[in-house]
Amino acid sequence: MTLSSSPHSARSSSPESTPEDSSSAETPQGAPPFDPATATIAVVTFNRSALLTRLLDSIVAMDPKPGHLVIVDNASTDDTTEVVESYRERIGTTLVYQRLDTNTGGSGGFSEGMRIAYELGSTWIWVMDDDVEVMPDGLAKMGAWAPRFKSIQGRRYDFDGSEFYWQYRIAEPLGIPIPFAPSGFDASGYKEMNSGCFEGMFIHRDIVGQIGLPDPRFFIYWDDQTYGWLASRVTTSVIVNEFVLRRTREIKQWDMGIRHMNASSDAYRYYIMRNRALIKQYYRALGVYHPAAFGLGTALTFGKELIRLAFVERKLSGTSHLFRGLRDGRAIARDRDWEPMPALVQG
Repeated sequence: MTLSSSPHSARSSSPESTPEDSSSAETPQGAPPFDPATATIAVVTFNRSALLTRLLDSIVAMDPKPGHLVIVDNASTDDTTEVVESYRERIGTTLVYQRLDTNTGGSGGFSEGMRIAYELGSTWIWVMDDDVEVMPDGLAKMGAWAPRFKSIQGRRYDFDGSEFYWQYRIAEPLGIPIPFAPSGFDASGYKEMNSGCFEGMFIHRDIVGQIGLPDPRFFIYWDDQTYGWLASRVTTSVIVNEFVLRRTREIKQWDMGIRHMNASSDAYRYYIMRNRALIKQYYRALGVYHPAAFGLGTALTFGKELIRLAFVERKLSGTSHLFRGLRDGRAIARDRDWEPMPALVQG
């Protein structure tokens, strides 16, 4: 793998943007104000240099900027390296580029990106995929909440500019998202969550130290939900009524009226079912595993993927990948030597 960086003077002015109800994000007495220079944006990319370009352009336009930008390249075979290097002198912050030798999936990429950010001494780590762009005042909006919470999720606009709904709560016994959790916000400007999404997770280093790095064994799918759930067990995790990102990739969807269901892929279908075994292992390790309830969650997940195939992708040929995922997951679930990701600090 390759690692390179270049220093730039990061802006360190205090954020001027505050939530609509400014009292909801007031700095607790004695808490230091948010300093953008202590934040790192960690991006994972793979063979999508055109999308990455849009994200980097948005970071150029940010005010304030983070202290560091970490880009983890999952062994891309396109011109990603050249694109990243072309921004080095104009990105306006310290850029760290890590090109991995193999594709470790989103899970491995975010684990590596968060590791680098943590070792850089970052107080705040803001993770995101390469298919979003950051609102110019996005970091200021997140920073306004930083003195109060340590695990924060902002909101996103969808590709067409509409409000993107994210399933911010899970039914813990089932280990699946609650698809119809209320989308509205009250005057507080936030709602508690027990999940997470690597498309915009904003997390404090203290929480990363306690729960460890994201688990690369997921490769893709359920990794961010599990990581957000782990964070919610040690701190009050919230989604805030702040639009800070916009998706830049159009995805085929089935309009269900009040919600949408996105198209998927055979690889996603495999890992959706296989990785249920990893969640099961985490549940066992933390003493919250209930076989009947979790089994129902797995059955509902399988059924949802059949619906996705039939109504979004209009085919049934992907079912074999669901069964293969279940089969391979059984070996993971039987592994008596399996352990969760270790904490980075001793409690």
